[in-house]
Amino acid sequence: MLAPFGWLLWLLAYSGLAQARTGFFWHISDLHLDTFYSTQGDIYRSCWELARSVSGSNANNAATEAPGPFGHYNCDSPWSLIESAVKTMKAKQGDNVEFVLWTGDALSHSAQPLSEQKQHEILRNITELLGRSFSSQFIFPVLGHEDGSGSYRRLGELWRHWLPSEALVTFDQGGYYSIEQTKSRLRIVALNTNFMRHDSDPDIRTSHSLRWPTEYFTEPKASVSSISAEDELLAEQQWLWLEEVLTKSEEKQETVYIVGHMPPGVDERQMGSQRNQLTFTEHNNQRYLEIVRRFAKVIQGQFFGHLHSDTFRVIYDAKGNPISWLMIAPSIVPGKAGIGSPNNPALRLYKFDTGSGQVLDYTQFWLDLHLANRANEPTWQLEYNLTHHYALPNISAGALHNLAEHFSDADSPWFTRYHRANDVRYGSACPGPCRLNHYCAITRLDYDEFRLCLEKEQLALQGHAPAARVPTSWSWLLGVLGVFYGLATGWWAGRCNNCHIQRI
Repeated sequence: MLAPFGWLLWLLAYSGLAQARTGFFWHISDLHLDTFYSTQGDIYRSCWELARSVSGSNANNAATEAPGPFGHYNCDSPWSLIESAVKTMKAKQGDNVEFVLWTGDALSHSAQPLSEQKQHEILRNITELLGRSFSSQFIFPVLGHEDGSGSYRRLGELWRHWLPSEALVTFDQGGYYSIEQTKSRLRIVALNTNFMRHDSDPDIRTSHSLRWPTEYFTEPKASVSSISAEDELLAEQQWLWLEEVLTKSEEKQETVYIVGHMPPGVDERQMGSQRNQLTFTEHNNQRYLEIVRRFAKVIQGQFFGHLHSDTFRVIYDAKGNPISWLMIAPSIVPGKAGIGSPNNPALRLYKFDTGSGQVLDYTQFWLDLHLANRANEPTWQLEYNLTHHYALPNISAGALHNLAEHFSDADSPWFTRYHRANDVRYGSACPGPCRLNHYCAITRLDYDEFRLCLEKEQLALQGHAPAARVPTSWSWLLGVLGVFYGLATGWWAGRCNNCHIQRI
């Protein structure tokens, strides 16, 4: 028989269990709606219906392949694709969702020359579609770098029905906010990662030459990623605000989801010029990682998009112990051939503990774009369940670290499974150097650590480094990548700080 004090402890524990329940939330990212998309368009010119070139192989190829009713791998999304995705979300889960994370880039890559009013209209149409479909749920939007150059206040007005007044104060100032859940200890922190962005190519005309027809190269307006002196000040205010929010959450024993568009670290699918792989500037990347390490016990999850790929990241402390994780959701847009690896459209449904915020699992849905276009019917299918797909005991930094370590074995099926999901079953090849690029991107978010992960000569000098290191079975790949990236004499040489404590 339990003593009175024992009964009290049991009742308190039972009460806590009774309050905790399993909930669900959707994560959608990178819709890239193109209102100029046409099934009569040219797949080599953004799927726009323009006057075709008289000569050239592209013109001949375009004549034999028309854009499908639900999209094309060369182009941004038609409205039919966006609408089918939202209808699928409603059909699969109904109203049994707590909220929806919408991690940016709603506008087309080609929307930049449009007027601010036209950009706002496109955002409003998507907002109304989501609002009609999830009238009882909150949708938490974050800004992507393709979401127009309008004022934060005007966007705040558009999303006012989802954001409480205290969230709108900081959103109106800088496009970021936090949401305190009234029935749980979970707080959602939404960042404006445009302040952190690394621009790999400041020449807009060059960087978008594969996306914009030459007729539309008038005078593009400055995008939201342009860092002015004012933006630098706003960026610093966001950093200070983030530290303050996390400090208060720590004191109040809250748990936190960090949500943003661009993730820290490098793009695992980009190989070649190092500068094209970076998402944050080096300073902002380091600052973000320092904050996550400091508040790792408070942060229950990190959720990003931008890369259009299905992947994850593990963050380590100074001793090489895995302490935090982040998930990167694939896009609804089917990618861009010639700019980044294409992918099939995807949606993600998370399962979590509504009391603590602990992420329990997620289910990935996908659309076979080839099949949908042939059948003229968008049938979204279950792709995989995270814990089952990778035989994970739970979703934690330790479990994801162990999974990533399996990627080092060329005979292991785990990387094959991961890479099939990475481009949402598009079927891209990933030879040895590609595999190593993925491994280093997943486990080395610090730029110096990533470079050293790929650099053969540096590994030979790190005999005193922590035990966790790049597998020796990949030594030959490091030599290939050393030549491929030009690492030995590259622009970054000599920039590594505190290498003796980094996880190499």
